[in-house]
Amino acid sequence: MTEHLHWDPLLIQRYNRPGPRYTSYPTAVEFRTVADDQDERAAFAARNPATPLSLYIHVPFCRHVCYYCGCNKIVTKNTDRAAPYLQELKREISMKRALLNEDAVVEQLHLGGGTPTFLSDDQLIDLVNFLKAQFRFSTRDDADFSIEIDPRELRPDTLKILRGLGFNRISFGVQDLDEKVQEAVNRIQSEEMIRSVMSEARALGFHSINMDLIYGLPHQTLESFDRTLDTIIEISPDRLSVFNYAHLPERFKPQRRINAEDLPGADEKLAIIGHCITKLSAANYHYVGMDHFAKPDDELARAQAEGKLHRNFQGYTTHGDCDLIGFGVSSISQIGDYYLQNQVTIESWQAALDKGQMPTMKSLTVDAEDKLRRDIITSLLCHLHCDFDALDARHDINSREHLAADLNELAPMAADGLLQIDDNGIRITDKGRLLVRNACMAFDTYLQKHEQQRFSRAI
Repeated sequence: MTEHLHWDPLLIQRYNRPGPRYTSYPTAVEFRTVADDQDERAAFAARNPATPLSLYIHVPFCRHVCYYCGCNKIVTKNTDRAAPYLQELKREISMKRALLNEDAVVEQLHLGGGTPTFLSDDQLIDLVNFLKAQFRFSTRDDADFSIEIDPRELRPDTLKILRGLGFNRISFGVQDLDEKVQEAVNRIQSEEMIRSVMSEARALGFHSINMDLIYGLPHQTLESFDRTLDTIIEISPDRLSVFNYAHLPERFKPQRRINAEDLPGADEKLAIIGHCITKLSAANYHYVGMDHFAKPDDELARAQAEGKLHRNFQGYTTHGDCDLIGFGVSSISQIGDYYLQNQVTIESWQAALDKGQMPTMKSLTVDAEDKLRRDIITSLLCHLHCDFDALDARHDINSREHLAADLNELAPMAADGLLQIDDNGIRITDKGRLLVRNACMAFDTYLQKHEQQRFSRAI
């Protein structure tokens, strides 16, 4: 895969329309509310017992509210709320574990939120030890055990404890190092704090460290974000996620505290991300896709080079062959052909558990057409190409005929040199890599039903 990215502002503006990020297909907006847990029980019953597991644990609590955030979270300084939540979480874990065969192996574990480090060190130890008592964890070198941390919520020994528990990857948000921007979004963390966390994590031997940045925040300018990039490149995380801030105060209440007049204009915002892509590429960060960068020797970049990269609800992953099982409020599972989402409030989540039911709120079972289109979208997002013969073999169709209308929709992108279509398949060009989401949208049969403002813009 080439490292050449073409930045053409006029072309970007022409195609820069809202669309899904495709952490699943069909996307979560297609999930349907259910009255009980029968779909989830059916998913476990139909599961291939040889399929390894990926576990996701959602910890919803945050001690501080970041005004840009659109995550499912509970902002509280009352740490006493964690203990009863963990008690219910263990109940859900035990309930789902009872439906799995004894030989199920966990190859991936991720604690997300919210802020998992809202939990005390003792609570983190207890939770992980409980999981290890319930499941058999892989000891392979490529097993992926990760956690999202908040540098402001670390105790003196937290990172050491996490490493001792087996976590080998951490991720945390920086967003921007400019003090004025930090104040405007209510996330104050000094450069010294970030450097300290990185230094300790390196010394402890975490295999991969990810940082999140956001462009489009209030008071950001090309010059100010360039200074942030200089520092981040010097600190040298293994992975970087550079997200587009979508200002949707009508959907996300905390964003109402952001003054829209302080946001960079469309041209400035485009200049920021264009410069970011150019600068990170020059600093030897491989553009994986969809806002994600990784050093060439990072597992994510290696997986893409080897054709083994996948995409699921956790974003790009090297363990896409696993069944993903979510625990905690709002968590999402993908088990075989089933997508399942938990209740999104603690009250409804706990009420289901009190009835002896798994706390399923929504579900979707994919059909043959969904699988075909998921295959195409995943191939394009992860590997920038899609082979017609491979589709024919996997789905028992004539893909060239079956997809004729969708391929016709790609004609403008082909005319602009963003992709190529021939008898063998579809290939995204260097010029089109930043707009691969647009190519995926041509194969999304659900997209036309939804208002575009439900999704963020491609760039």
